[in-house]
Amino acid sequence: MASWRLMSLIFVFVITGVSIADIADFDDLSLAAESYWNGSDGSGGFTSGSANFNNYYNTAWGSWAGFAYSNIKDSSAQGLGSQYNAITGGAQSGDNYAVGYLDTYNQITPTIVMDTEQLLTGLYVINNNYTYYSMLNGDAYAKKFGGVTGDDADWFLLTITGKDAGGTATGTVDFYLADFRFADNSQDYIVNTWEFVDTSGLGTIKSLEFTFSSSDVGDYGINTPTYFAMDTVVPEPATLALLALGAVYLRSRKVC
Repeated sequence: MASWRLMSLIFVFVITGVSIADIADFDDLSLAAESYWNGSDGSGGFTSGSANFNNYYNTAWGSWAGFAYSNIKDSSAQGLGSQYNAITGGAQSGDNYAVGYLDTYNQITPTIVMDTEQLLTGLYVINNNYTYYSMLNGDAYAKKFGGVTGDDADWFLLTITGKDAGGTATGTVDFYLADFRFADNSQDYIVNTWEFVDTSGLGTIKSLEFTFSSSDVGDYGINTPTYFAMDTVVPEPATLALLALGAVYLRSRKVC
């Protein structure tokens, strides 16, 4: 039995040292090509890897909030119909990716809940088509970022809040999905490539919540479409090692 334990421990360290397994990469979800899931089946959410993603679907309006997932690759589509499209034209890895939508009216916040408290290295985010083109060109509800002259100091901010198992916030991470506050307009940007967001500073967490703020607000709140796309949620290697070692230990107790 001792040799079995040794080989198991070696396997654990090789796996955690060479490649970091994903908590969620969405490719374990079944989806036809060029399609999406938005909760219309009434399931109330989905699980990828070791994380659960919330979803609210309104059957009366055919609308949704929280998280959906997609593999649509069209980066040119615009308007509400392009809400399931990542602006880069595909996933950060594999085929599928998630789309988050904050419904401020019904107070539905995109939320990830892990199966256990753990440290997260980070995740990848990008704008979806709907939000990207709304900021780039303006639409019936939201302004063109930078305004007519390009000098308006506009911005669109994603805030990620970590919470422990008791629901207490452990910290926040801010990431600008668009920023036009630079003195030099050539530095202004709207994110159109997958970008890694480091969440390790949030500490040990059970859940993540995603909210938005924007320079473009009106009587009813944010005018900018409150969407983002996400892929490849990655745990800390140390967390993986501890979880795997725990499994090895329990296994060894059973066979001895």
